[in-house]
Amino acid sequence: MTQVRRARLDLKEIVLLVGLGVAFGFLYWALVQAWNGLAVLMGPAGDLAQHVLLGGWLIVAPVAVAIVRRPGVGVVAEVIASVVEVVFLGSPVGPLLLVAALIQGVGSELPFALGRYRRFGWARYAASGALGAGLVFVWSAFRFGWFGQDVLALRFGLQVASGVLLGGLLARVLVDALRRTGVLDGFAIVTDERVATPVVRRAG
Repeated sequence: MTQVRRARLDLKEIVLLVGLGVAFGFLYWALVQAWNGLAVLMGPAGDLAQHVLLGGWLIVAPVAVAIVRRPGVGVVAEVIASVVEVVFLGSPVGPLLLVAALIQGVGSELPFALGRYRRFGWARYAASGALGAGLVFVWSAFRFGWFGQDVLALRFGLQVASGVLLGGLLARVLVDALRRTGVLDGFAIVTDERVATPVVRRAG
């Protein structure tokens, strides 16, 4: 049996997206502090710290998509998180962070869109992290002049690996943990699967 998907979000889903955006906006700000600390610890290679942690800035998109399962929710959640960082927490990146968030959201959501928001296996999450990290890398490379550097491949490899681990697989772990608590009952992550798996009634 195929469930008919609503074109619009309901109030509960909107509140969830805003809540995720705000929560991860604070988390992303904390990652900036971790980035600064890691850069100091890495010494001469400190510039690479941003690539090691980049995947952490991708996680809200696959989480939002997995729970709500509607087109565009991953992009919206990423942009909300970036607005919180810029407007309320004073991110040093400034308004350009909104552009990065948009690119990250599109890249992270695309693998789920290709699966018509019905496929959420580990490989799909990994692809989400890899594509989100890869797309924003291209934009950052133009912005910061990385093309032509000897460490370009190293930068790219670190960023994609971080995307897979922190922005993809960790997102799956987080979604599974949230679902086990029961707080996601009533959202598409639960209701869609109940429709797809009909209950077998016993005779008598």
